[in-house]
Amino acid sequence: MSLLVIGVPHIARQELRPEESGQLLCVPGGQPPLWKLMDSIGSAGLRQGEEALSHPEEGLPRPSDSSELAPKQLQGWEDHLTEKWRKIKYSPPPKANGDKGLAYGWTGWLTPIIPALWEAKVQECLQQFKVTRAQLQQIQASLLGSMEQALRGQASPAPAVRMLPTYVGSTPHGTEQGDFVVLELGATGASLRVLWVTLTGIEGHRVEPRSQEFVIPQAVMLGAGQQLFDFAAHCLSEFLDAQPMSKQGLQLGFSFSFPCHQTGLDRSTLISWTKGFRCSGVEGQDVVQLLRDAIQRHGAYNIDVVAVVNDTVGTMMGCELGARPCEVGLVVDTGTNACYMEEARHVAVLDEDRGRVCVSVEWGSFSDAGALGPVLTTFDHTLDHESLNPGAQRFEKMIGGLYLGELVRLVLAHLARRGVLFGGGTSPALLSRGSILLEHVAEMEDPSAGAARVHAILQDLGLSPGASDVELVQHVCAAVCTRAAQLCAAALAAVLSRLQHGREQQTLQVAVATGGRVCERHPRFCSILQGTVMLLAPECDVSFIPSVDGGGRGVAMVTAVAARLAAHRRLLEETLAPFRLNHDQLAAVQAQMRKAMVKGLRGEASSLRMLPTFVRATPDGSERGDFLALDLGGTNFRVLLVRVTTGVQITSQIYSIPESVAQGSGKQLFDHIVDCIMDFQQKQGLSGQSLPLGFTFSFPCRQLGLDQGILLNWTKGFNASDCEGQDVVNLLREAITRRQAVELNVVAIVNDTVGTMMSCGYEDPRCEIGLIVGTGTNACYMEELRNVAGVPGDSGRMCINMEWGAFGDDGSLAMLSTCFDASVDQASINPGKQRFEKMISGMYLGEIVRHILLHLTSLGVLFRGQQTQRLQTRDIFKTKFLSEIESDSLALRQVRAILEDLGLPLTSDDALMVLEVCQAVSQRAAQLCGAGVAAVVEKIRENRGLEKLAVSVGVDGTLYKLHPHFSSLVAATVQELAPRCVVTFLQSEDGSGKGAALVTAVACRLAQLTRV
Repeated sequence: MSLLVIGVPHIARQELRPEESGQLLCVPGGQPPLWKLMDSIGSAGLRQGEEALSHPEEGLPRPSDSSELAPKQLQGWEDHLTEKWRKIKYSPPPKANGDKGLAYGWTGWLTPIIPALWEAKVQECLQQFKVTRAQLQQIQASLLGSMEQALRGQASPAPAVRMLPTYVGSTPHGTEQGDFVVLELGATGASLRVLWVTLTGIEGHRVEPRSQEFVIPQAVMLGAGQQLFDFAAHCLSEFLDAQPMSKQGLQLGFSFSFPCHQTGLDRSTLISWTKGFRCSGVEGQDVVQLLRDAIQRHGAYNIDVVAVVNDTVGTMMGCELGARPCEVGLVVDTGTNACYMEEARHVAVLDEDRGRVCVSVEWGSFSDAGALGPVLTTFDHTLDHESLNPGAQRFEKMIGGLYLGELVRLVLAHLARRGVLFGGGTSPALLSRGSILLEHVAEMEDPSAGAARVHAILQDLGLSPGASDVELVQHVCAAVCTRAAQLCAAALAAVLSRLQHGREQQTLQVAVATGGRVCERHPRFCSILQGTVMLLAPECDVSFIPSVDGGGRGVAMVTAVAARLAAHRRLLEETLAPFRLNHDQLAAVQAQMRKAMVKGLRGEASSLRMLPTFVRATPDGSERGDFLALDLGGTNFRVLLVRVTTGVQITSQIYSIPESVAQGSGKQLFDHIVDCIMDFQQKQGLSGQSLPLGFTFSFPCRQLGLDQGILLNWTKGFNASDCEGQDVVNLLREAITRRQAVELNVVAIVNDTVGTMMSCGYEDPRCEIGLIVGTGTNACYMEELRNVAGVPGDSGRMCINMEWGAFGDDGSLAMLSTCFDASVDQASINPGKQRFEKMISGMYLGEIVRHILLHLTSLGVLFRGQQTQRLQTRDIFKTKFLSEIESDSLALRQVRAILEDLGLPLTSDDALMVLEVCQAVSQRAAQLCGAGVAAVVEKIRENRGLEKLAVSVGVDGTLYKLHPHFSSLVAATVQELAPRCVVTFLQSEDGSGKGAALVTAVACRLAQLTRV
């Protein structure tokens, strides 16, 4: 048995065997302790025994200093003195000339022994309260396991703790302001408190709250539930009557500090009463509604109950803002509990995958027998048996302030009955439940209070303490409170471990807000708590911050945060509303595009050019040969060798196009392209060979033939001079002639969209539509030749390059354009052009998001209203960030990391709102794209007079391929707007390269057939 003597200067830490500790202060044969025998003998007996003690037996150990007494020596003295007391009791009366020296010899031996025996007996009793590190770790692990089981919603076996979502989804960020009323019930036992709290929203500027406390009569605590809530409404009105401020439109936060099941921020069902309350008709009822009903019955004020808040949540929310986020609340008061900000995706009952929510652990009910059993004492069992709720709240009964005083009382009463304290005497007060309160324990344990204060408290209990009793009582208080702090630390370490694991962080840095009278009035409790947490959770860097009136200001802060979030939510919804397109709006876009397609095909004025590509067929699988392909559509330029046999083999190399070349002269641009081709041919051993070449040119062109294309205008940042209005194939051939060292047979100029269709058409003969959604956007499809006014012939089909990026340039999309679209358009290199593309493509979506974020920041919705220079920078918010932020696989902390890399100091609320902005912008883009595809497939179906059409769409582009939801949103929109078409989307593999070669191969096949 390991014995730790707390605060006793003259008994060091010793290791006693069980038989030694058991016999330390008890005489053999079950006789009463030594001082009981002394009391029964009295002073007369002592005088009678003087002669018998005049010749002590030889060989008896005679210690010179009681501080040196070892266990065996104590046992030897006790055995010897027991025998002597037996002789004293039955010895004859002493002679008249009693020898004072003999009496002094007896007391001289006895005096140093008895205090040491008393202290050892106390320590033997208090040994039950010692908790080992291994036991604390077992409690930590057991509680953590129960927490995770409850979070998963696993009902069997029943978890040992409840994990109750509080629907508080945000912590304060310092801008909250306004006047709020708080009603606090259950935080301080048998009292109710009403507060008027003013939040200024200014850092460092606080207005002290007005408050009034009302004592709840015992009859109300144990009576009908309606009586309790009517009492609360009466107290609320009485308090408000005395306030000079305006009382119109009051918002109230309800602090209800009992185990509840919340189903919303203002909906909470009482699970069970604790802390001495037993009101009937409340358990299983919504306490917010009961309060609202009582306020309405009273009829004095119009009060909106915004939130119901656990006192633990209020403690966390009332924490002053610091360098670290305060995301854990700890209360040790009448009862004990903790809460923390959990990732919402881990709370099964919420069915949410984004954001965080405050979860109340309700650890007072933790009852794992395997973990708690070894640390439960006989006093814990007695306390539980005599409580109002035997068998419940076992963990709380070892920690909570309502029970610490009672535990101390039980121990003192036990030691008094054993004769160890107060001379073996008790008092009615000491034997009465509830006579020793938390305040008494705090004062008696406090070394600075002095012996006089301890003595006075014990006297008030009707006791007559001796000098040694004071010190021993302090040891009892210290042992009970030390165990409570250690158990609390083990539970808190479990919460911190859960927080760390849930966020997948190597090291957790977090602030813990502490509240409750035990934390506030017991500095030693807090120091033991903090030290033990460091021991049990070394990977967590924790700072402890006393909460500023968690039940008052904290609850007001929850209410204020809820009001702020509601206001911000309204502003966010108003801002994003134009991006949320309904069915009618999308159907209107589809209809507008159909009209523009028909006009363009007829050669009439239209925002859709509907350009013939002179590609008359898709691959049929019989194409064979080696082909070169050029791919120019952005800042990188590719040269490819495509070998078509029974499959397609591709060899390629990427060359960069410097900005000076892209925006220089046309001659310089095309000379650079030919130089790249020559380099590629040399590396591939193709020098001197004349292979058919397909030229993917991903800019708006009007084709006059398969190998003739007039550049209409540059896009995507290109602006080479002397090219617009020119045949780009001819510009390429002229550059080839200038170089003379290369022979090339340019067969076809191909738009990248057409190449995408042809690439997928090689795999699926039903593929008759091409779609690009990347840096830019475009579509093509196989139109009936009879509908193409600019090309002679009525039979067969021809691929039409829609150049749909310019759709809406005639104003037909004005009803969908937002102020953010207008800002992006005005800042572009081609204002007023490519309006459809600027609402869809990857080159612009990031900029739209950036302008929305700037607007929301100016409204104070984001980033605490603080503008950052980085966010003012054009193109800082890349479209790839939308794909990353909206990824289902990314936790919210990773979303925050992306944004923090941009220099945006944000909270979890900010991250969620940025996510919503990205979702709204990308969803609109996908839906508009889907409306366009729906217009195309319906046109094909009607062209062919089909009731049902099965068709495939070949798709390319980084936005479509990399964005986690874009493709599914496009498909869903097409299905909604074109229900009679079964549309399959195929992702193209190298459409612009492989597709150009296949266009060339098909052209060669058709030319050969024509010759035959």
